[in-house]
Amino acid sequence: MENLSEEKIKELKIKSNNIRISIIDMLYIANSGHTAGPLGMADVFTFLYFEALRHKPENPNWVDRDRVVLSNGHICPVLYATMAHAGYFKIDELKTLRKFGSRLQGHPHREFLSILETSSGPLGEGISQAVGMAIAAKIEKGMDKTIYCMTGDGELDEGQNWEALMLASKMKLDNLIIIVDRNFIQIDGSTETVMPLSDLASKFKSFNCNTIEINGHDFNEINNAINSAKKVKEMPSVIISGNTPGKGVIAWEWDYKWHGKVPNRDEMSKAIRGLEEINEKLK
Repeated sequence: MENLSEEKIKELKIKSNNIRISIIDMLYIANSGHTAGPLGMADVFTFLYFEALRHKPENPNWVDRDRVVLSNGHICPVLYATMAHAGYFKIDELKTLRKFGSRLQGHPHREFLSILETSSGPLGEGISQAVGMAIAAKIEKGMDKTIYCMTGDGELDEGQNWEALMLASKMKLDNLIIIVDRNFIQIDGSTETVMPLSDLASKFKSFNCNTIEINGHDFNEINNAINSAKKVKEMPSVIISGNTPGKGVIAWEWDYKWHGKVPNRDEMSKAIRGLEEINEKLK
């Protein structure tokens, strides 16, 4: 695969850090929500919405668009922030996260924000939803859309995911790409303490999935993995994205307590200042 240029990587890093700044700001204002997961997935979402996706923010219901299914709905701040930065709605609206009547609910809800592909609250359902969309896309003749499903490693404790994978394999859904946020944390601690997932790659391979492991903060690896997955025929692809929870704020990284904790004023200010300094060095 051809690597991205240094200029493109720099551009994507700055975008992803700006998205992280928006995430931290919106969580502080809401005084509620999840921090570690959204920050950890910012690079993957940035690459999707600014490089990989076939979509039209000015026409969000474009029939030929790729679909993004967010299974681990609690990390929706990264989805909202990325969509806003991509032009789906104004960035100022991010400040309404979790407010009464806001379109930006604490878990994605299509009745409030109709441009979402799915509503997601209960974990473990997204792969099933994405499999259904991928089957429908196969039935629709002439449709060449890719279905991306974002899922957390903790929700893979749910058996429904593995039932959905059996169907995806049986139906040879080569238009389905599942991206796993492999950050090893969930609300009560390490995934390997709560319910060990062990060798996830071997598990997915045993379900006849094209399986790729990457560093989820390396844009070349993200780029090559998605391009490679799109070339695979007659089997679904799974990209296991090794992510640092709380990425971008060293004091928060790898601390499971930040899974569902939001920053206070001092923590917010320091975190945003640190990310702004990183961006200044990149420019």
